[in-house]
Amino acid sequence: MKLRYLATVVFLALTTVAAHAQSQGNVGLYFNPVAIVATNSLADTGPYAFLGQNSTSQVFYGYNLGGYYDFFHSGKVGVGFDMRFSDLHANNAMLRDFLVGVRVSGTPFARPFKPYVQISVGDGTTKAPLSTIHISKLDYGVFAGVDYSLAHHVDFRAFEVGYGSLATASTSTIAASGPSIPASKLLTFSSGLVFRF
Repeated sequence: MKLRYLATVVFLALTTVAAHAQSQGNVGLYFNPVAIVATNSLADTGPYAFLGQNSTSQVFYGYNLGGYYDFFHSGKVGVGFDMRFSDLHANNAMLRDFLVGVRVSGTPFARPFKPYVQISVGDGTTKAPLSTIHISKLDYGVFAGVDYSLAHHVDFRAFEVGYGSLATASTSTIAASGPSIPASKLLTFSSGLVFRF
């Protein structure tokens, strides 16, 4: 529940920054569909298996809402920060994360292609299918993608791919039984629109 309030505050803060920096084109807001392939080297055989009982992988679908602010520009390179909230579901399990990171973008090619890379850390919250307990742990990810300019204030995020890690809910964390499950690896895919101000 706290992540919803935090995501709302972040969104309002980013729209305030966007209003302040409208003429510079340094702020981008996005609301995109996302898919995450979560994998683990050890299957959870207990009743609170996040990926599904005896399963080592699961695909989660949902959305991410976020924005970036590029505060430094030098030639064709921009540096800034990115904040995002993601809400994904699969197999009656839930994965939510709130990440803040450093973003480096550029225009090394003739416009309209703008590649970027970012490193983010934050809070990841998971809920196993048969549980009402939410487990929050440190979450991190590395993301790279390419935005394509469609109009003066609109980009198409051609793709974004990310790799991260998160210790998820499991039988060992909820019921304190069974083997300890290592952190899950998260492979993220996203695409959609970015509105620049």
